[in-house]
Amino acid sequence: MKSVLIGIVLFTLPLAALYQAIVGNLAVSLPMTIVMVVTGFLFCSVSAYMAGLVGSSNNPVSGITIATILFSAVMLLLMMGPDSSIGPVAAVMIGAVVCCAACIAGDNLQDLKCGYIVGATPWRQQVMLAIGAASSALVMAPVLNLLADAYGIGVATEAHPKPLPAPQATLMASVAKGLFGGQLPWDMIAIGALIGVAIIVLDETLKARGSSFRTPVLAAAVGIYLPLELMTPIFIGGVIAHLVERQLRRRGTDQAGLERANRKGLLFAAGIITGEALMGIGIAIPIVTSGRADVLALPSSLQFGEGLGLLVLAILGAWLYRTAMSADRGGTTPPAAR
Repeated sequence: MKSVLIGIVLFTLPLAALYQAIVGNLAVSLPMTIVMVVTGFLFCSVSAYMAGLVGSSNNPVSGITIATILFSAVMLLLMMGPDSSIGPVAAVMIGAVVCCAACIAGDNLQDLKCGYIVGATPWRQQVMLAIGAASSALVMAPVLNLLADAYGIGVATEAHPKPLPAPQATLMASVAKGLFGGQLPWDMIAIGALIGVAIIVLDETLKARGSSFRTPVLAAAVGIYLPLELMTPIFIGGVIAHLVERQLRRRGTDQAGLERANRKGLLFAAGIITGEALMGIGIAIPIVTSGRADVLALPSSLQFGEGLGLLVLAILGAWLYRTAMSADRGGTTPPAAR
């Protein structure tokens, strides 16, 4: 524990120096550092606990970050005043550190839990986790700069009229700016809170009635704030999962078979998501090096780009369906035997 505490202090010092460089006032940067350490400790515990229970995919990072930014923005608003131009940046920087800490806490605890299950040596796991954290820190900044130069991120500009969507980051920046500018739409926040309460009440009512149709608040909230182009593939994936489950139940597949199908479908979908991210980075390289956004575009005489994309999407959907259905082989209990 002594080594852990020493490490926390050593890694906190450069962050404190960064905060001081941003605000230029020790009376502000010191409280920023304290808030960052305290909230980071608390939210890393929450994140690690959630990851240990249900996996890092259920890590509540967005809620953690928004809560940190809200608290930090209120504190900085009282210290720096509502007209401070650097206040929103400082609040987002505190949230960024806590967000990264919560993400790594969840991932690390899931890795440690898996290692415990398979009998891994703890200190060797810790060494590799440290290497992984350092590697990601070195890789992320160049990759984000590459994507920003190639596509733009979040905000449309003349050079990048169609940037990569960043709904979470845009939401967090809007919260910080809104508090300082006095333009935070509290009426919309109140409406959103009421909608969330109504969805939770509806979901609990459906649960009490034993209904097969549910309204989980997280899924509904994601559907509300994500752009339509991001929600569409999520919806299609959900439809495919529903069709697979319904077809397997008609075949008389037992619960183990349903779980195998779910696992294979999730692995397939995760591979598609990872592949899409890697391809986006790969495509960004020739765009940045050539300085042309259309360097890989099809000739204007070929007007089937959107149709080709829909065809590929349909093929992937069919492939996902077949992959999940193939998990049923060898795992079916005949209805007569049951």
